[in-house]
Amino acid sequence: MAAKTKTTKDSRVTMTELVLPNDTNTLNNLMGGKLMHWMDINTAIAAQKHSNRIVVTASADNISFGKPIALGDVVTLTANVTRSFNSSMEVYCEVWAENIPSGRKFKSNSAYFTFVAVDQSGRPIDVPELVPETPEEKEHYEGALRRRQLRLVLAKRMKPDEATELKSLFFES
Repeated sequence: MAAKTKTTKDSRVTMTELVLPNDTNTLNNLMGGKLMHWMDINTAIAAQKHSNRIVVTASADNISFGKPIALGDVVTLTANVTRSFNSSMEVYCEVWAENIPSGRKFKSNSAYFTFVAVDQSGRPIDVPELVPETPEEKEHYEGALRRRQLRLVLAKRMKPDEATELKSLFFES
């Protein structure tokens, strides 16, 4: 039987990749699709560690490409669950790139992914509650409900006037 609660550190995953020629575009930079693929794998493993279940990707929030990652750079992706709901989990992923010979290291990307835990028949199944411990974990946890409501409104699965957490950002009670 799965634990009723877990902490953020229980789901933490670090993945390291080397940008090889087959991963790059014609400018010798990492292709965005390849980075999204790595992010999806990294976050899925974190969601599986939290839920001890098979998970499916439900959404990925705003993956922007600010700084290019070059051929030969080492990419480190870290992910952990920020909050769990009934069967879904929000997972935060941070991407760092490093050119080892020059010593240059920079944060390239970050994004939130949502996963749903499913049983062997593909039906959603309950996941353990997440208990945040550090101030940063608590900040991610508190914001997760607003981000979830925004995702649901944008997907037309929630009416804007039902998004109480979002409304609290713009209107006084």
